[in-house]
Amino acid sequence: MTATTTATTAHVNSLTTGQLPKWAPWAILLGSWVLVGGVFALMNTGGDPGDFNVGGTMFLGTVLFVVLLTVFSTVAENRRKAMDRLVTALVVSAFVVVLIPLASLLYTVLINGLTRFDAEFFSSSMRNVIGEGGGAVHAVWGTLLITLGATVISVPIGLMTSIYLVEYGRGRLAKAITFLVDVMTGIPSIVAGLFASAVFVAFFEPGIRMGIAGSVALSVLMIPVVVRSSEEMLRLVPNELREASYALGVPKWLTIMKVVLPTSIAGITTGVTLAISRVIGETAPLLLTAGITQGLNTNLFSGQMTTLPVFVYTQYRSPGMYPDEAIARAWAGALTLILIVMVLNLVARLVAKIFAPKLGR
Repeated sequence: MTATTTATTAHVNSLTTGQLPKWAPWAILLGSWVLVGGVFALMNTGGDPGDFNVGGTMFLGTVLFVVLLTVFSTVAENRRKAMDRLVTALVVSAFVVVLIPLASLLYTVLINGLTRFDAEFFSSSMRNVIGEGGGAVHAVWGTLLITLGATVISVPIGLMTSIYLVEYGRGRLAKAITFLVDVMTGIPSIVAGLFASAVFVAFFEPGIRMGIAGSVALSVLMIPVVVRSSEEMLRLVPNELREASYALGVPKWLTIMKVVLPTSIAGITTGVTLAISRVIGETAPLLLTAGITQGLNTNLFSGQMTTLPVFVYTQYRSPGMYPDEAIARAWAGALTLILIVMVLNLVARLVAKIFAPKLGR
């Protein structure tokens, strides 16, 4: 018993000895930032303190941290542990590098957008407004209605196409459809706008602009995203579920309705939300199809409509005699658009959670 205990103790000691303290990585990171910051401060001697390069300090300090952590771990621990720390530091650093622009974007939009994020902004339009005041109620309604129209067009077409490819599609036709969907995924948005404009010009008059044309243009961009995402979700449904339904005598179309779609509804909802987020910020196709108006129009089939991306573009591109007011409205419109996308994602998560199949008893 004593020999066994001694061997166990020696084994535990061999695993715990030669290990950096838990606070060591944080100390190395802080020291790296301070060291690089000191170098930048010396280089900026005599200059404006506001010119201190914070971004360069953080980036180069993080690079120095990765190098020093690997060296210290190699000396104090072992090569295997050092390699583990190196890969961990690289992964975390990559995550931080990706997160910094996103956080900076949200912070900038929030700070600049709150200056005009008031009741007037959501209760008035830009009709007869030249300087101060005005709002984007017409752009908010235009965004919601045009995106809703595009969703109504895209989701049934995209979902039925994906069902055909997964459940029925065989041979050359299915391969051709898959190829065309892949090609449509890479179509520039301005091409979709030109296509929708050409279609409506062929049926109506040249130069026509209306909300439903914008919905058609956005649906061209939405359909391939819905098809690809829904197809992948449908393929994840186990074949055992289909076979069990067929064994009970349920026809194929009813199996798809009652088994396949409910099982994959969470993933399909997420894919539809991604497709909406993909097109809700488009500007170029809507300039060609929906046009620009300063007043509120809620009729998709008559008259021009303005969306939030177009509103932001026009306010920034043509600020007029009061550029500060126009830029403030543009930032408020950008903040509103981000909040709409955030709400859509939250609603999609809620729908997916409610309608997802319950696996428990």
